[in-house]
Amino acid sequence: MTIAWQVFTPWTALAGGALIGLAAALLMSFNGRIAGISGILAGLLQPVRRDWQWRAAFVAGLLLAPLLLRWFARLPAVTVDADWLTLVVAGLLVGVGTRYGSGCTSGHGVCGLSRFSVRSLVATATFMGSGFLVVYLVRHLVLRMTGAA
Repeated sequence: MTIAWQVFTPWTALAGGALIGLAAALLMSFNGRIAGISGILAGLLQPVRRDWQWRAAFVAGLLLAPLLLRWFARLPAVTVDADWLTLVVAGLLVGVGTRYGSGCTSGHGVCGLSRFSVRSLVATATFMGSGFLVVYLVRHLVLRMTGAA
């Protein structure tokens, strides 16, 4: 995926981060729940509690927010430089990783770190380090070996 740097501003990134933090704080304050997307989605797909309504509203908000934003701002063009098979495999690996790591980037990185959780610190360092390593290997080794770089 490429980023349109000519339309990127730190103010929109700062506002987005503040909104994510506010949403996580409000969910914890009013619902006593962690805003971890994988846990919210898992609870929605396997409803064992009577709390599916807030989970459905949370996921609907994630899906509808970009559509609503289109009414107020021009969204940058997104280019994905991968085929469907790569995207499916990557998505499955992320799903498996969230199960092994007992949470996702939002649960550990946003909510866990803000609660000074050592487990979340280790999980966040692990998935960030793994991401850095994979990008390095693909960009500097695999692409050079295949002649695509």
